[in-house]
Amino acid sequence: MAMSRKIEGFVSQSSLIRRMFEEGLERKKKFGAENVFDFSLGNPNVRPPIEFRRHLVEAAKEEAQGIHGYMPNAGFPETRAAVARVLAKEHSAPLAADHVVMTCGAGGALNVALKTLLDPGDEVLIPTPYFVEYRFYVDNHGGVTKTVKTGDDFSLDLEALEEAITEKTKVLLLNYPNNPTGRIYDGETIAALGDLLRRKNREYGKTVYILSDEPYREIVYGGVPVPSVFPAYENSLIATSYSKSLSIPGERIGFLAVHPAMADFSKVMDGLVLCNRILGYVNAPALMQRVIAKIHGVRVDVEEYRRKRDLLCDGLAAAGYRVTKPDGAFYLFLPTPIPDDGEFVRVLQKRNILTVPGSAFGGPGHIRIAYCVHDDTIARSLPGFAESLKEVS
Repeated sequence: MAMSRKIEGFVSQSSLIRRMFEEGLERKKKFGAENVFDFSLGNPNVRPPIEFRRHLVEAAKEEAQGIHGYMPNAGFPETRAAVARVLAKEHSAPLAADHVVMTCGAGGALNVALKTLLDPGDEVLIPTPYFVEYRFYVDNHGGVTKTVKTGDDFSLDLEALEEAITEKTKVLLLNYPNNPTGRIYDGETIAALGDLLRRKNREYGKTVYILSDEPYREIVYGGVPVPSVFPAYENSLIATSYSKSLSIPGERIGFLAVHPAMADFSKVMDGLVLCNRILGYVNAPALMQRVIAKIHGVRVDVEEYRRKRDLLCDGLAAAGYRVTKPDGAFYLFLPTPIPDDGEFVRVLQKRNILTVPGSAFGGPGHIRIAYCVHDDTIARSLPGFAESLKEVS
């Protein structure tokens, strides 16, 4: 056998998002790019801010000795300090450079954190719907994924979470603004969640950690607040990337931030730094770290995404779909007009409209539409959405 049985199984279950994206490439060759409406992949199409491009050019021109060499595995001290200064204000926590580890994107951050925290068999609770790769990340480090239902509006169900926590629970993996729903959890719920976990920690005599995955934190609409887990719960880590806030997903730059009051803080930080190295990342890209140190806190023009959201949502609502505008991220998790979301995806494909079935995210009966595409793609797809709805009605 050419590969392990486990990986062979994973390949067969692998990301529908990527498969749909690759199908989109084939369809564009066959039908012409202008005739394919690809909403499969969350690949930002809004240009990076001008500050990023300017500092990138400046950093590339630097000729100081050693700027492309190894640095501490946690990252350049000056970059970590710059990140911590902004985070301290944003998350109302006394963060400094020693509380930050620079990583290869949010995916790298999550794997480093899970490698550090999990023993084989430890359970990781994940509210549904969830980003499809989470299960693989947990398995990478010997953990066991345990999904937990959310409310009808995708809000956290604290009763369901309390019931799901056992003596095997080690991590609660949160993601908000959520991919795929765009849901933002409110501050009252996050505060109550912190109280719940402290109570469970006392009950089981162990620590459950919150690992909050926040790459869409800067992509929010209408001033909706995004509460921080840090004021609510001391045993928490934040993982994020600049992929969405700066539109640079291919550059693989992000970070982990650890609550200063975390139990066994020093041991956890030592573990994160070690795992950043032994997982093969070694360190986050040096060039990107030098750029981020200069512009942390800058973001893309979110108004562009709001316009795309409204164009898509208003058009679908006019066609007869049940639409609730998301408060954040750049995805619409749309209820399907028939129970079989996979079948409705195939109906849309007849019109060269590519979406991802909600079942892939643990949210059957929906499709995910990534509207981080050109406005023209959205506008020209709407007749096909309307025709698809009529076909199944």
